[in-house]
Amino acid sequence: MKEKEVIEFEQVVECGSGMDVHKDIIVATIQGKGIKTQTKSFKSFTSSLIKLREWLLKNKVTHVAMESTGVYWKPVFNVLGDDFMILLVNARHVKNVPGHKTDKKDSRWLAKLLLSGLLKGSFIPERRIRELRDLTRYKTKLTNQISAERNRFQKILEDANIKLSSVLNDVFGATGTKIINHILSCEDYRPEQLLQYVHGRVKASREDIKEALTGYITPHHKFMLKTIMGNISKVESTVSEVEAQINNCIEPFKIEQELLESIPGVGKDGANKIIAEVGVDMEQFPDQNHLASWAGVCPGSNESAGKNKSGRITYGNKYLRSLLVECGWAASRTKNTYLSAKYKSLAGRRGKKKAIIALGHKILIATYFIIKDKVAFNELGADHLNNFRRDRLIAYYKQQLEKLTAA
Repeated sequence: MKEKEVIEFEQVVECGSGMDVHKDIIVATIQGKGIKTQTKSFKSFTSSLIKLREWLLKNKVTHVAMESTGVYWKPVFNVLGDDFMILLVNARHVKNVPGHKTDKKDSRWLAKLLLSGLLKGSFIPERRIRELRDLTRYKTKLTNQISAERNRFQKILEDANIKLSSVLNDVFGATGTKIINHILSCEDYRPEQLLQYVHGRVKASREDIKEALTGYITPHHKFMLKTIMGNISKVESTVSEVEAQINNCIEPFKIEQELLESIPGVGKDGANKIIAEVGVDMEQFPDQNHLASWAGVCPGSNESAGKNKSGRITYGNKYLRSLLVECGWAASRTKNTYLSAKYKSLAGRRGKKKAIIALGHKILIATYFIIKDKVAFNELGADHLNNFRRDRLIAYYKQQLEKLTAA
């Protein structure tokens, strides 16, 4: 009877551990040379994690692999990070065989892949960068919350028949704020009284503004508007506190911040967020293309049977990708810059959305070299593309002219 052939992988790590991490339990498997394969379960409390660390040290484990499951990996990393080489792996890259799914089998599978050197660890920045990342992401959440509250405020105004957004570009600008405060402070207001707050630069006519302010506002509307304005004020106060803390945390990276601000479309806030997401140690990424792939702003590779299929962008850091899109839109509106010229060149051929992703990609590539080499952004100018393609354009138009004259 023919014996079943077993495929063995070359062992790269002598002794390692694979961990299946959950909210309340961690299942760990140790494997390697000179030790017996063992699987144990530990609770996620700090005291249990310390016991896990002692068990790993006792068995001379050097490397640990675990999936990046939400935020549940962070307590494990905090306890084990100083004593072991930890590989945080993407769960999409290490799926086990379907139909054979248990916590113990997952931990053994991770341990096997770890020993064979088949795992690629995720980027984990230093603690200062992680703290800055928490602050910038929280500020983004608070800013979105303010936007949601302002939208809710305008819905209440519409419900009260006050069409302020139809005559003012910014309801929460100087003119709009004065008008709203007057309405909320008076028992019974008259629209003509509110015209005194209208700035001279407002384009709408005074008659239209008077019509827009003639509404049907009830005590319920006033209560809702006051409550929403109070909440907006509280959140704005919190944003100010978070910004002050961000300024303290960004101080050691002041050089990188100032250099990143030289990129068109990337202001101080954008520079802070970029540093918070990618850090300042570009040695973590082999080259600029790996950074773009990690961020999810480079085209995907999907070829089968000699046919190129969808090349949509890959999965990556959604926070960084969103920021790059925001910076891309800002860069597309700058004047006499290479990035704005590139946007106009791509938007007509590929569409606005793909052009913005391309601009975000270029901003990230520039970020890589700016942080790595500590140099400012090299502005090529709006005519760079035309100069770059001048010879080809001349040849093309000559060919077209010859065709027209021949006809």
